[in-house]
Amino acid sequence: MDSPAAPPVPRPSSPVRTDLPITTTAPVKRQRRWSVAALCIVLAVVAGLGAAAAVTSAGDRVKVLAIARDVPAGQAITDADLIVAEVSADAALTPMPAADRTVVVGKRPAVDLRKGGLLTASQLGVGSGLGDNQQQVGVQVKPGQAPAGTLAPGDKVLAVTTPGQSDQAGSKSEAPPQTISATVVSVSRPDASGTVVVNLAVSPSDGPLLASRASTGHIALVRQPRSN
Repeated sequence: MDSPAAPPVPRPSSPVRTDLPITTTAPVKRQRRWSVAALCIVLAVVAGLGAAAAVTSAGDRVKVLAIARDVPAGQAITDADLIVAEVSADAALTPMPAADRTVVVGKRPAVDLRKGGLLTASQLGVGSGLGDNQQQVGVQVKPGQAPAGTLAPGDKVLAVTTPGQSDQAGSKSEAPPQTISATVVSVSRPDASGTVVVNLAVSPSDGPLLASRASTGHIALVRQPRSN
């Protein structure tokens, strides 16, 4: 006799699969990584170019002459007045090369040279009429005896003899003032009272006469028109 059939065993149902949402997070992250990497490469290239430019610029430096201490206009330049400086080669700058040091020594500048400045050929007064072939006389000028702050090397002036205390300036027979033509070589800085010393170049025949008049302090300077 056949045994009864076993009841069918229910088949376990598979778990319900949940749908995952579609996202673009991963591609965005990859894109950002590539952007950062590209930026780093660009910065590295720029830094390399900058370093190369700095090395090239440093290699283009030249040695030139600079002023070691103040030198007034008309005073001969000494070796101690000069130092050697290194500057970048620039077409806009025209300083004297350091190799010309021996040539510069002994020359007279046409303008005041200030400590720390670069020396240029235009500052040297060779043949500029500053009295290289004339006699020079120092005249002490007090405030009111010369135009204030307007005298410069190369100016043509008249050294006028002023009346002394014993002279009768108000007399009816007042004589015309005595004058000597001169050229300004240099002007010192004013002292505490405002007095300056003006070095004047005059002809050899007028040098002793101007020195004699200047010793009395009765000299005033009149600047001639610069257009002449």
